[in-house]
Amino acid sequence: MRSPHHITAHPYANPYEQLGVLDEDPPVDGPLEEFLVEDTEHARDEAAAQDDPWVPPNHRKGSRRKRRGRLAGLPFAMKAVVGILVVAAFLTLADRWALLYAERRAADTLKTRLKLTAAPEVEIAGFPFLTQLADERLDSVKVTVPDVAADRISLAQVTATAKDVRLDTDGPASVRGADVPRLEGDVLLSFADLNRELGASQVTFTGEGRDRVRARGTLPVAGHDLRLRAEARIVRNGDRGIATHIGGMRLDIGDLATYRPGARTSEGLHLSRESVARLAHETRKAKALLSVPAVVRRLGVPDSLVREALANESKLTDLVGTPRFLRQAMRLNLIDLALDHPRLLALLGFDPALLDALPRLTRPVLTDQLSLGFRLPEPPSGQVRLRDVRVEKDGIRVRLEGADLAVGRP
Repeated sequence: MRSPHHITAHPYANPYEQLGVLDEDPPVDGPLEEFLVEDTEHARDEAAAQDDPWVPPNHRKGSRRKRRGRLAGLPFAMKAVVGILVVAAFLTLADRWALLYAERRAADTLKTRLKLTAAPEVEIAGFPFLTQLADERLDSVKVTVPDVAADRISLAQVTATAKDVRLDTDGPASVRGADVPRLEGDVLLSFADLNRELGASQVTFTGEGRDRVRARGTLPVAGHDLRLRAEARIVRNGDRGIATHIGGMRLDIGDLATYRPGARTSEGLHLSRESVARLAHETRKAKALLSVPAVVRRLGVPDSLVREALANESKLTDLVGTPRFLRQAMRLNLIDLALDHPRLLALLGFDPALLDALPRLTRPVLTDQLSLGFRLPEPPSGQVRLRDVRVEKDGIRVRLEGADLAVGRP
């Protein structure tokens, strides 16, 4: 029996009638009915979803679960290693903090006990520090002290390294002092500091060889700036000091004369080669010089030649132009003539005030102004001595060593 909705395909059937038949809801049963019901419920769910607001998916919950799952999946040995590394990191941090605290406390203590102008730099070597503190023994301690006063100069830097330091403590938090069985270090005497501290005479110091220092500059004397030259030899003075032997001191008064302090014949006030050579063209000065019998005797010129020179300018020029006269005139010590013949020296171009001040610039006076020596203070216990002294590019460096020292105790 045919269904009432059955459509018979007929070549002359009306197509609109067939569409009307399809628009009707035919009875459905069996699997097809279940399919249609599910399709209808799915459509309702989509409609309800369109009514609700959109919420972005939360991926973090899933990642947290994954991480917990990964950690939970690690073996016990791996977890133990991670835990040990974390604890070690915290212990290392605590050790470094304790080290920095101890270095700062030691620097403050040394500044107070040694009466320093600035706190020194303290470096405690060895790891771990807390273990060394518990054993009351430090492997190595390096102390750097800047700007240490030493007599009339300042030491630019004093560096000392102590080995195997034994601590005197009342527990890890209280250190009363320390015993230093062995110490090595060096002292730097900077040329820059010397130039500043001894610069009243505007003198600069530079190294020249392993044990020599050259001094160059100007020295104000009686309103004149005299060029100063000197050489200082650096030597060790006992076990705790260095000394300087000053030599080659000379003060140049322009190109007129040179003053060398001392009592030897080569020292005193002498005309320069340039000023003696000018006498051949300055007949007035040459005649004034040859008119003094004491000068003629010291020059060793025969009286007959002197009389001819004073009477004839041509013969005067020939006399004062000879190499022998030039050498003898440069050897003439004018300090001896300053008191008896001040007008003669004034005629030669000397200021009377300068001639009066020069004799007071004796060798000890100039040596004291140029002295670079110093002496280390004696420690309250043990011994510190200088081992080696040498001149470097930047200054004078002195090696030192010590033994059986006690520091930190009042």
